[in-house]
Amino acid sequence: MDLSLSDKHRALQDEVRAFVREHGHKSPKLGGGRKRPDQKTRDWQKLLVDNGYVGRTIPREYGGFGAAPDVLEAAVIASEFAAAGIYAGMTNQGISMLVPTLLEVGTEEQRKQWVEKTIRGDVIWCQGYSEPGAGSDLASLTTRGVLQDGHWVIDGQKIWTSSAHYADMMFLLCRTEPDKPKHEGISYLLLSMKTPGIEVRPLRTMTGRAEFNEVFFTDVRVPEHQIVLGRGKGWYVANVTLKHERSMIGNAEKMTTRLEQLIALLKANGLLGVAEYRDRLLKLQGEVIAWKAHNLRLLTEAAQGVDSGVKRMIVKYGGTMLGFRLASLAIDALGTAGLPFESAGEDAEDDDATTWNIDYLYDVGLMIGGGSNNIQKNIIAERGLDLPREPKVARA
Repeated sequence: MDLSLSDKHRALQDEVRAFVREHGHKSPKLGGGRKRPDQKTRDWQKLLVDNGYVGRTIPREYGGFGAAPDVLEAAVIASEFAAAGIYAGMTNQGISMLVPTLLEVGTEEQRKQWVEKTIRGDVIWCQGYSEPGAGSDLASLTTRGVLQDGHWVIDGQKIWTSSAHYADMMFLLCRTEPDKPKHEGISYLLLSMKTPGIEVRPLRTMTGRAEFNEVFFTDVRVPEHQIVLGRGKGWYVANVTLKHERSMIGNAEKMTTRLEQLIALLKANGLLGVAEYRDRLLKLQGEVIAWKAHNLRLLTEAAQGVDSGVKRMIVKYGGTMLGFRLASLAIDALGTAGLPFESAGEDAEDDDATTWNIDYLYDVGLMIGGGSNNIQKNIIAERGLDLPREPKVARA
């Protein structure tokens, strides 16, 4: 593809730079803990939506900017925000995963009810997928939903539920068709976390903060219409969502921003002239450039309706590994400040060292969450490269 900027794209570049000069001081701090967005973050998010820097291609009737898809426009906006070191907008499970799912397979009512509230940060979502006995083998889930008097009655348990302790809503997988094969018996529901019968138990991680949760459901009633695509269609919808989840985790824009932060850190610590650090940085810089080009290729193919196949399958694995290497260099550059720390708590204001520490530890978790990297390599090999499946050991 031609990556040279046309007059239209140069005009957008000037527009974004003017926006940064006028409003950049309003940006929240980059990086750090995963917690409910504060008012400053929500105000910034709404400003980005109104100016078309978030939700740019989402139709206006659903609260977006309504622009036509344009790969280079997205690249220009991301590049200018990264270069300025300002927050490019919220990338949570609702915005990055549920919204594109509803735009693809949701009803008109569901899009109008949830998309605008979600992209503006007014509604925060969590994902009810994994269970104690259904992680990598997600289709084995046992949380059940029974239709009674116009409501789904939910009973069961989820685990590793990111953000459940502060989320407003959940998109949930449950078994509604117990007599059908396991992949065909699952449905995808939308429910309020304030519904009676939901109990959330936070799980504290090695970041020192509670970012995951156990969630228990006891006779939780969900209106019948809050189902996406229909009964027994949950496995298909879940895979639509997982496609966007893996893209979110391996987001090239995030890698570009982190690279700029890393360069600033090395400059501040006087390490750009040290051969070891300079060598590692240059290698990472090359990887980030390649990752951005790969992301542009995927965006182009998506706009053309092309199935990217194995090129899309590598995003989660490659993105988490690259993010971890970026954070690892930052931790080494921090010296003693990069050593393990005691978290000051969920709502504490983080300094630069704490922010990088949290990101580093969180990146370790990302290599497991969202489908572990070993599972991702199996997916790439078997589904993407058509290699033979690993043989199963015969039971005696």
